[in-house]
Amino acid sequence: MAFRSAAWPRALLALTLLAPPGLPQQKQKPAEDLPPPITVDVDVVNILASVHDKRGGLIGNLSKDDFTVVEDGKEQTIKYFERETELPLTIGLLVDVSRSQRNLIEIEREAAYQFFSQVLHKKDMAFLISFGEDSELLQDFTGSARLLQKGLDQLRESAPVGGLHPGPVPTASNPRGTVLFESVYLAANEKLTREVGRKAIVLITDGVDQGSRITRDKAIEAAQRADAVIYSIYYSDPSAYGFGGFGFGHPGDGDLRRMSDQTGGRVFRVDRKHTLPDVFKELQDEMRSQYAIGYTPLNAAKDGSFRKVEVRVRDKNLKVQARNGYYAVRLDRR
Repeated sequence: MAFRSAAWPRALLALTLLAPPGLPQQKQKPAEDLPPPITVDVDVVNILASVHDKRGGLIGNLSKDDFTVVEDGKEQTIKYFERETELPLTIGLLVDVSRSQRNLIEIEREAAYQFFSQVLHKKDMAFLISFGEDSELLQDFTGSARLLQKGLDQLRESAPVGGLHPGPVPTASNPRGTVLFESVYLAANEKLTREVGRKAIVLITDGVDQGSRITRDKAIEAAQRADAVIYSIYYSDPSAYGFGGFGFGHPGDGDLRRMSDQTGGRVFRVDRKHTLPDVFKELQDEMRSQYAIGYTPLNAAKDGSFRKVEVRVRDKNLKVQARNGYYAVRLDRR
């Protein structure tokens, strides 16, 4: 399983992804330029947290003493703490170009370009993937707004083959159409796992998966192992489903919420009063208002097990948004 790449021949992409650490990489972030919370030390667990008040407003003025980290029921000692504003950021933007999104692609293209232009700072990187019946890498890691624009210009509807009028609802003659889970898995496992720093996957989709060979939970696990936060932008075109859509609400909404909640992100919803540019502005503000927290776990075993983590704040009127755990990577996998 791999990306279909418009920017790189498949063989070259595979060699790049599998290259040993000693060989030149497409993207380099000098370790000496990174603040202490972002580290390759396998004994330190790094968590990005956002804090909101009851109205959803971001709280960015808390201190280390305001936070408590609990792993598997045991309080941990916070080793690193930083109020996030400028830590290097790597973003993977995944855009749904399946048939159900055909009327939204132009809006997505324009809004995404503005987002990249505003959110990417020096040392930040981004890559762009479109997904429909397959996943396609339109632009590999870059900090160039110009190259990202060229990638966005390649966004095209990807309609599945099968039947006279293939649509968003799975049928026997239309087995693959929106490989959402598969795309998240590939972005996390093939692109973000080896990156150092803050990592985010941004999804623009109606949340419907049709035909992925990867389950939702496997996609979540891949993101957790890559230390990547999933931000989901729920953007749906009701006319694509006819007669009010599926009749019982859109089933993908719950999948998006689960993927985002478990990795420390959240779901943004686009509607007439809350446009896609509005959502991107909120997302930009959140990415620049995070807290970077690091601790050395009391349980030092690298047994590959999942450790449940809870980040709390003293003020009970505030809500913390952070991933719910991590995998203690086995020593033989390093």
